Amino acid sequence: MNIRRVVILLLHAFAGWLLCAATMGIGMALTTLDIALVVHAIAAPLFFGALSVLYFSRFNYTRPLATATVFVGFVMIVDFLVVGLLINRSLSMFSSVLGTWIPFALIFTSTLVVGLTIQSQRH
Repeated sequence: MNIRRVVILLLHAFAGWLLCAATMGIGMALTTLDIALVVHAIAAPLFFGALSVLYFSRFNYTRPLATATVFVGFVMIVDFLVVGLLINRSLSMFSSVLGTWIPFALIFTSTLVVGLTIQSQRH
């Protein structure tokens, strides 16, 4: 895979992460942490599902499983480095099932399902 394709894939992952970060930032400013986490858990798979439709419809450089792995892996790494280490200066966020593990699972699942659905429609 060439660099341009990798950049396009990672930009989609980054866009999803930014939407999730904005959801958490706005949510924590407007409501309680618990409500923000629930909204984020609902919004994350919707964001990544929409980005997956765009990615698989327009680019489709990687297979659904690889794309889902890259998307969720990117989110995990950036959450660890930026949110955990730089912003929170704590990794306690990773002890929250609702705050991290459910959204990670839903991001992976929504990306995979969209990719498989679009792939099956092409064949």
